Amino acid sequence: MNLSVRPGDIAKLPSTYQEFYREIAPHFAPQDIIADPLRTLAYGTDASFYRLIPKLVVKAGCNEQVVVLLQVASRLNIALTFRAAGTSLSGQAISDSILVMLAEGWSHCDVDAHGCAITMGPAVIGAEANRVLKPFSRKIGPDPASINHAMIGGIAANNASGMCCGTADNSYKTVQDMTIIFHDGTVLDTADPDSVAAFRLSHGHLISAVESMRDDIAADAELSALIRHKFKIKNTTGYGINAFVDFDDPIDIIKHLMIGSEGTLGFIARITYRTVHDHSHKASSLALFPDIRQACLAVMRLNRDLVSAAELMDRKSLQSVEDKAGMPEYLRTLDSEVCGLLIEVEAENHDALHRKIDAAVAALEGIPTARPLEFSTDKAVCAQLWNIRKGLFPAVGAMRTMGTTVIIEDVAYPMEHLADAISGLRAMLDEYGYTDSIIFGHALDGNVHFVFTQDFAKEEQVRQYDALMQEVCNTVTGQYGGSLKAEHGTGRNMAPFVEMEWGKQAYSYMLRIKQTFDPQGILNPGVIINEDSLAHLKDLKHLPATHEIIDKCIECGFCEVNCPSRNLTLTPRQRITTQRYITSLRAIGQSGELLKRVEDDYQYMGEATCAADGLCATTCPVAIDTGSHTKNLRSTQNKTMGRRIAGLCARNFAPLTKGIALALGFSHIAHRVLGKSLLGGLSRAVRSLSGGKIPAWDPWFPKAAWFRPVNTKKVEATHAPRVSQDGERQTLEPGKEANVSGRSMGDEAPRQVVYFPACVSRSMGPAHGDLDQRSLTEAMLSLLEKAGYEVIYPANLDALCCGTPFESKGFMEEADAKSSELEKALLAVSDSGRIPVLCDTSPCLYRMRRVMDARLKLLEPVEFIHDHLLGHLNIEPLPETVAIHITCSATKMNLQPKFQAVAAACARSVVSPPEIKCCGFAGDRGFNYPELNASALAPLKAALPADCKSGYSNSRTCEIGLARHSGISYQSIVYLVDRVARPRSDS
Repeated sequence: MNLSVRPGDIAKLPSTYQEFYREIAPHFAPQDIIADPLRTLAYGTDASFYRLIPKLVVKAGCNEQVVVLLQVASRLNIALTFRAAGTSLSGQAISDSILVMLAEGWSHCDVDAHGCAITMGPAVIGAEANRVLKPFSRKIGPDPASINHAMIGGIAANNASGMCCGTADNSYKTVQDMTIIFHDGTVLDTADPDSVAAFRLSHGHLISAVESMRDDIAADAELSALIRHKFKIKNTTGYGINAFVDFDDPIDIIKHLMIGSEGTLGFIARITYRTVHDHSHKASSLALFPDIRQACLAVMRLNRDLVSAAELMDRKSLQSVEDKAGMPEYLRTLDSEVCGLLIEVEAENHDALHRKIDAAVAALEGIPTARPLEFSTDKAVCAQLWNIRKGLFPAVGAMRTMGTTVIIEDVAYPMEHLADAISGLRAMLDEYGYTDSIIFGHALDGNVHFVFTQDFAKEEQVRQYDALMQEVCNTVTGQYGGSLKAEHGTGRNMAPFVEMEWGKQAYSYMLRIKQTFDPQGILNPGVIINEDSLAHLKDLKHLPATHEIIDKCIECGFCEVNCPSRNLTLTPRQRITTQRYITSLRAIGQSGELLKRVEDDYQYMGEATCAADGLCATTCPVAIDTGSHTKNLRSTQNKTMGRRIAGLCARNFAPLTKGIALALGFSHIAHRVLGKSLLGGLSRAVRSLSGGKIPAWDPWFPKAAWFRPVNTKKVEATHAPRVSQDGERQTLEPGKEANVSGRSMGDEAPRQVVYFPACVSRSMGPAHGDLDQRSLTEAMLSLLEKAGYEVIYPANLDALCCGTPFESKGFMEEADAKSSELEKALLAVSDSGRIPVLCDTSPCLYRMRRVMDARLKLLEPVEFIHDHLLGHLNIEPLPETVAIHITCSATKMNLQPKFQAVAAACARSVVSPPEIKCCGFAGDRGFNYPELNASALAPLKAALPADCKSGYSNSRTCEIGLARHSGISYQSIVYLVDRVARPRSDS
């Protein structure tokens, strides 16, 4: 599908926006300007409970493009909003004008020689920065809960903090330098003296205005005192006017005003942070107190010199997760008023850690507890405790009534008022009808979140929300002198209340800041500064019930980092947003051009380019597998003829796999006869003529594999029982054959395994350029023989399939029929599960585990090698660097540690590029939609070191794509192990 802008979409825009498009178009790739109704909606969605649909979305990847956008927007007086990951919660990353998204090109990350500073582009994920810093035992200061998903640009622009950084290590305190692009396209690099000097000359008026505000605030002792007082606790309400009292140099003031400015003063194109120490010695304790007041009194005795975190969780918070897997049993037994405090202590060594633990226990002495106070240094126990805290917000999202929106508010109180303030907040929520709401947060900083659900489609609920927020704002600011937004940013949500919190005088300086930096008001208008007192009640997001698989989605965007189509078409969040939009259009009786356009465009953008790998569920807070929803859509869209063909294939599976092998054999012969260039050109022409239905050949296409079980033996009647249609156990009839190879049946206590080679392994061999020219089944049998295993095959093997190829296309009945057929064969040959079953392809094994009889001991190749083979082999590791790719299915089965361990045992150095998640090949989708695979693996080649000449995975089709886009051979991990393994004499 052509993803370029359609002229008809541009023609529907207001004339000024048409002119904007014409002026910027020469500076962007055609696919990087978006005007269609599907993607403007989908890309316009963020994690807040507000919705605006931009007129244009532009993907910018460099300073020069941002300069063009700002200059044209300034000339035409058109508003721009910059978007990083879209995980912000207050409505600061949405627009009904021009939305500028960060494209590839902003992900550079440079660390100084000692790890004390890190310079990053705005598209670097926070967790990626910490990964790069880990060898130095350093990390960035900000630690928002969204750090695995949020980008540095957003973290800095929102001054996002988190559980441990407090006010000492946030972006404001740790920023060293930055590159800023202002409203007129001027670029300032604060680390470059020449850039600073040029800016002072060209923008003397701005420098003078900043100096004037600085001097005026310094002359106002009362205002200066207010600013210092309010920034002792977390505060992201309004602009960071503490810059005027903390710094004298106007460049330093500008630099710090940009922190927390939410894209309303300029664009942060690069930022350098001073890093902080990342202690390796840590201990955690879930302290339980009789009620919320006692928990707050306990917090008031702690400080950051003593503990690194103290996370408060009220009883309703704990109840929301107590029934989830992995939670401590005692949570269910707690009294109704009990409140938890999750405390973390960290230090540079063991002795210092235990001194801090003793000091923390002593500080809390005398405060009544519901359970004895105990700290643990056990990583598993600590992880269990922190999973309680991490599961709170998702738990509310999962339990909410369908159609309602999850709202998370964010306030901070001075520590001396904490007990009264939070006790009062709980009473207020109950009074206003939010009895199911939960309160939790970073109590060590006086910062708490309260989470509740609201149906913004009902006017009475909008009024209920407004009444609550008016009361909260009056209490937080008037009674306690706290912050209405502690770490989530002002956005649209709190903009009408900025003056209420700060007062007329301080607010007047914020108006001056906005006027100085953005005189035309084109940078993210309506955010931070908004004269509309009802702005927080407008453009509210409605989440209509659409499908049970996706209805729990809270549109947080945490799924997006894993999605292989995120830089091509849509992410899981965007697919769900679009499906909800389609539901809304249908609900209002919309059956015309708009609905048809969105539905038609979704076929490619949403369905065809969805890998349906389910990796999105691993980072989704409510475990939504958008891939399952895609498969469901495919199922409902499959027509009668398609189902008939699928049924025919399922019933004639053996001839089908032979046909595939014949086709691959023919392509290999053609390669040898015609050569790479000619065959490639011919195949591309054929693909074009077929409308993309016939895959184009490339040099990494596999050759044919012709698998036949070897060394067939007859098995005694008691060896391999069968299962009848009704599930009764039957004995193998005398004289019937099961296929056995390897170790003799006469050996004493032989090690046995049922080997089920997946259909892809039985039909697809190595590519011409692969290092090992054996088929996977040959390599597997060689390895099993070295380990002394007797290999047994299920009967009628050529006809067997796990069902994965059918499931991926939405043919669920056929998939289940093939799974059932295979299940019966495996139960029969494995003695009802007594003998373990090895499948050589990870995605197939994943489906088998999901749908088959629990008695079967189903093992993935990496798992089998790690747990059952390595102990029976002598391994001579290669003096080489090898790459590994852990497939989506292996990731979902939590096999990453075993994969790493197996590879590390076999090679001197192992690389697994962290930027590569799902490869996007998705069965045969990489043949039919190669652009999906290309987009997902675009960073791969550059991520591999020069001395890496081979890669290993555990899915044949994934390996095709990996080889195609890396330029090196990728084969099953089985080949690597067999290459370095020798039989043990005592095995």
